[in-house]
Amino acid sequence: MKAEYINPFLESASLVIEQVANVRPTAGELSVKTVKLAEKYIWIQIGMTGQVEGDVVFGLHEAVAIKMISAMMGGFVVTEIDEIGQSAISELGNMISGNASTILYNQGFRVDITPPKVIHSAEAAGFVPKQALTIPLIMENIGELDIQVLIT
Repeated sequence: MKAEYINPFLESASLVIEQVANVRPTAGELSVKTVKLAEKYIWIQIGMTGQVEGDVVFGLHEAVAIKMISAMMGGFVVTEIDEIGQSAISELGNMISGNASTILYNQGFRVDITPPKVIHSAEAAGFVPKQALTIPLIMENIGELDIQVLIT
């Protein structure tokens, strides 16, 4: 695993979150850990193919996802993750990954991304724990978004 693969996602997530939620996130500490999908979390999984193969998984606690959806909707208070909220979270993952793939392309990596897959239940997803580069993005008054890059 190369740390250079997570930087485009970190840069992209910071820009996108600032644009859609009007919050400037700060990066936590980069680490390598075993990613296990936990319950009460929303997971956005994006596949990557081409010169870089693997997955990027964005994780938010459900309470953080609700605050993020509210921020994305201009402050409209959201109390649950309904179909519109799920679509907003999916689009957040899509925008971050799309921008990151452009950054990777500009760095000389040819990659394609898959549409985002929103996962509510770790058990139902059949996700196998894997080693990943991970970094949290801390968003004031919202919470943390974990960026996990699983490159094979």
